[in-house]
Amino acid sequence: MVAFFKIVLYQPLLNALVLITALVPGGDVGVAIIFLTIVVKILLIPLSTKALETQEKMRDLEPKLRVIREKYKNDKRVQAERTMELYKTEGMNPLSGLMLTIIQIPILIALYFVFSHGLPFKPELLYSFVHLPAQLQFLFLGFIDLAKENYPLAIISGVSQFFQMQLAVPPLPKKDANHQKTLSDDFARSMNMNMRYVMPVMIAIIGLKLPSAIVLYWVTNNLFMIGHELIRRRKKRLALAHQQPQRSKPTS
Repeated sequence: MVAFFKIVLYQPLLNALVLITALVPGGDVGVAIIFLTIVVKILLIPLSTKALETQEKMRDLEPKLRVIREKYKNDKRVQAERTMELYKTEGMNPLSGLMLTIIQIPILIALYFVFSHGLPFKPELLYSFVHLPAQLQFLFLGFIDLAKENYPLAIISGVSQFFQMQLAVPPLPKKDANHQKTLSDDFARSMNMNMRYVMPVMIAIIGLKLPSAIVLYWVTNNLFMIGHELIRRRKKRLALAHQQPQRSKPTS
């Protein structure tokens, strides 16, 4: 399994990083990390978009699912049957979003290892047609050592994570006085708060102890996801606007 991971994911990404570094003026490895991260994220856009759409559909179904849970709370078998019937009626596969996310995980892990263990570049891992650039710069923009910690970059990673979570994690629904709170409701609220506020702080703290190469990758990843989500939402708003019937102009 380790050999498969190395040959299929780690080594190709490492060689891609070397090739991109050779094209970057001055051989700035930090700039190459940004470009490689963006390229990989662009290739994963179809999977990411599909996973996000599935999550949105699941959120839209939540009120109906809540009714089923309340109505059949004493009969778990019927509750499960009604839930599956709802998924079938709506053309939903609740596992598809999870599977699409799982598919992306090995690629992201491989990128992590490239930036954490692949620097400085090891010639024995390069393909025969890939050669180390004559000039290599491991100081990103001339002053951030990619092999060492960088506190400002770690803080930026936490801030970017915060804004990314605000877009990725939906706000909690307003409390309904008629709805009886359950353990699952409390758990969902706790998870929501942790994802929105605790996770960015943890990312920043972890970033303080990691090489800047990994933190730079994480910042780039967050900024890309923020931009992708904003563009996706804009397209969705435009599509909804076009679907609405245009009001006829008043005749004089």
